Amino acid sequence: MAADSPQFQIGGHVEVTSPVHAMRGSLFPAKIVAASADRTKFTVVFNKVKTKIYRKVTGHKALREEVHVALLRPLPPREKDYAFKFSDAVDAFFAGGWWEGVITKVLDDGRFEVFFRFLKQKFEFEADELRLHREWVKDSWVPPLREEERDVSNTKEDKTQRKEDIGAGTQVEVSNDEDGFQGAWFAASVVQVVGNDKFLVQYKSIETDDGKEFLTEEVDAQHIRPCPPEAVMVDCYGLNEEIDAFWNDGWWEGVIRKVLHGGRYKVYFEGTDDEMVFDHCDLRPRQAWKDRTWVMASQVAVLCSQSVGHLLVQIGCFMRPSGYLRMGGYRTSFST
Repeated sequence: MAADSPQFQIGGHVEVTSPVHAMRGSLFPAKIVAASADRTKFTVVFNKVKTKIYRKVTGHKALREEVHVALLRPLPPREKDYAFKFSDAVDAFFAGGWWEGVITKVLDDGRFEVFFRFLKQKFEFEADELRLHREWVKDSWVPPLREEERDVSNTKEDKTQRKEDIGAGTQVEVSNDEDGFQGAWFAASVVQVVGNDKFLVQYKSIETDDGKEFLTEEVDAQHIRPCPPEAVMVDCYGLNEEIDAFWNDGWWEGVIRKVLHGGRYKVYFEGTDDEMVFDHCDLRPRQAWKDRTWVMASQVAVLCSQSVGHLLVQIGCFMRPSGYLRMGGYRTSFST
């Protein structure tokens, strides 16, 4: 989103996300009250999150914070008369914000059981506390709002176009669900489009058992993506930041667990439950291929060292009806 977007004006209502790994999928409603001269940073006042100074009884006041434009998005319109169903990706409103989850059960009393991956727990919500989950990508909602969705013929045309995105000769990356390879992407080129969303690829680094040539195999559309564009390299990566690490001929999805001296990092790989140390040059910012578009995995291109995410940590406190978070000289709470 460009900094001069009409979506982000003083007095406008927005949602603020966080680059902090533990808080991915959280969005907090706020109002813009000021902007920097270059309009790359905006001061916002949160609707529900409040602060209180220690040992003072002057009451609560809304949390005020300066955030980077990359952490903002417009308010999505609320879609009426939608019947939520099993497996819907949703946002649930609690603790002063919207949190990403998935419906795992439709209950008899009109409530819904929602599972949150970041907490690895399930909670129940009313329908009016839920909304369909959508990302804001290149000034559009992904997937599109229901009233903007195309008819069946256009959907069929779109699938054909998606297939044409990856053709013979396309440079791609391929993943594998086998034990020990979860979260790894290997460079390959497409030899042939087999049909029914299947592709014959030849790897650039994985050899056949006899070592005489590079391995060729058939993969499905769920395990192939175009090569990600070159991302702007950051000067340093932060704690809990999601990255890809180059190891064993591929790029492996990991999380920074410790920042070491000399531009080195200890990286944890959830797919294999391993930790390894890497140099800065062996890492790249994580990008995700979603709906034919590359987006930063953290949902921001620029990470802010001081953001709402750093004030709203310790997710467990959010589950209390009147929980408080103690940060520095402030006690941060939420209201519902």
